[in-house]
Amino acid sequence: MTEKSVIELAHIVFSKISNSYGYSKYQKVLPYLDIEDSPYSDADTSSFGEFIASENALVIYWKNIQNPEDLIRTILHEYQHYLQSNIWYQRYFTMGYGYNDHPYEVAAYAAEENWKSFL
Repeated sequence: MTEKSVIELAHIVFSKISNSYGYSKYQKVLPYLDIEDSPYSDADTSSFGEFIASENALVIYWKNIQNPEDLIRTILHEYQHYLQSNIWYQRYFTMGYGYNDHPYEVAAYAAEENWKSFL
């Protein structure tokens, strides 16, 4: 996908998702939607996005997005992290959870399965 097509679709999808899921009780406003080239280097093609709680930013790495499904799944996944407690996100890791069994990651991946609802 081109940068322009990612930006256009991201804003449409973000609006639908935020209207569907609403506001986080841990943030005062909706997250800022930030479209960037790549996470840390152009060589990293595995990261599609992230939620940065300290900045209340939902970041999409447009160069790694191959199709609308990737984009919608990414926004859904990261929006779930916006809805979740950042304190508990860190606490679960301290309790011994890894990325694959972390309750918040499990919930975020489950939310991705609804991606077709936001086409």
